[in-house]
Amino acid sequence: MENKQQNYFSWLFEQLKGWPQQNYYLFWFALGCQLMTLVNGKITELAIISFVGTTLGVLCVLAINATKAVNGWLGLISAACFIYVGFSAKNYLSMLEQVAYVLTLDLPVLISVRTWNNNTKDHLKRFGSQQWIISILFTLIVWAISAYLISHLTNDPRPIYDGMAFSISLTGGIVCFLRYNNQYFWWLFSGIAQLILWAVTFSQGDASLAMAINSSIYVINDILAFTVSPWFNLGRRKMGLKEIS
Repeated sequence: MENKQQNYFSWLFEQLKGWPQQNYYLFWFALGCQLMTLVNGKITELAIISFVGTTLGVLCVLAINATKAVNGWLGLISAACFIYVGFSAKNYLSMLEQVAYVLTLDLPVLISVRTWNNNTKDHLKRFGSQQWIISILFTLIVWAISAYLISHLTNDPRPIYDGMAFSISLTGGIVCFLRYNNQYFWWLFSGIAQLILWAVTFSQGDASLAMAINSSIYVINDILAFTVSPWFNLGRRKMGLKEIS
């Protein structure tokens, strides 16, 4: 049993290797930004949890970019941190967003952790017009319903922004679960929506700058994915993988 556990953790550690070089550059850049944010402000429990969550969150999205199964654990731990931060900021839909990520991204990876890498790289799909229409309508409907409900049932001070980030992120999680590479269009707009949400939250004094910085790093990662990730043919050619038809 002990040897199996050691092999498992060794295998997980190996998943941090072999990423596109640009991913490592982005991680160290993000870590430097978050460290500066942490030490330049008052170091509180919330600040430390935000730092841990954002650091692991960046590693998680970079692991998804590189189709490495370690993203399951990284996402699960960072989600717990972000739920705490979201509750503290009264951005309640951001908490549900993390729950959606756990259900659509983290748990499926953990259940099939040994096979997720190859199954994902070898079975990617692209949207047709029908999938685009369904996804856009789903996003708009979820945005309208979630923003309305959260504004009437809680004291969330930013229901429109919170609902926007939640609806786009939920769609992105479902699209990723179904292995459509078009998820990255949703992640890009999700990152922008989260950047707006947390920038407004920071300006209103309800959160640290760390979350807004984290969202901007996510946006950079999403743009990077179009060029180096195996989710897209440009990155697949560089890695010698079969192109997505």
